[in-house]
Amino acid sequence: MKKAVHAAFGGLALLTICVFWGATAITETFSDPAAIAAARSGVLKGMLVLIPSLAIAGASGFSLGRKWRSPVVARKALRMKIIAANGLLVLLPSAIFLASRADAGDFGAGFVTVQAIELAAGAVNIALLGLNMRDGLSMRRKTRPAAGRA
Repeated sequence: MKKAVHAAFGGLALLTICVFWGATAITETFSDPAAIAAARSGVLKGMLVLIPSLAIAGASGFSLGRKWRSPVVARKALRMKIIAANGLLVLLPSAIFLASRADAGDFGAGFVTVQAIELAAGAVNIALLGLNMRDGLSMRRKTRPAAGRA
């Protein structure tokens, strides 16, 4: 059950960040200020899905890997620490700042700078979560018995 919870919430977190990143890139490139403001507001509201998803994925992963002394588990744990720090120190404050500026119609240099930082930090988290997913799937394959063997 824990493995299913971990996989589901890890996948939801990755999907959520990908949606945030894509919506941001598309609206910034092709939309008007009202659509950008709506996207920024949506990202901020979406934190209500993302933050618990990451917390549940992290806690369940910690619980699952607690007794393992595998380099793969150690890498996954280190990546989660980076993901959490990136999220709390860069992405969440950026989302708040950008939503506030967008609501005020202020799309100046500060907005653009923070937007670029947020996109880069989001890309880092997407890459790290993707690596964790890859490693988790490889661990899952190793623990399953081979087909046709007892």
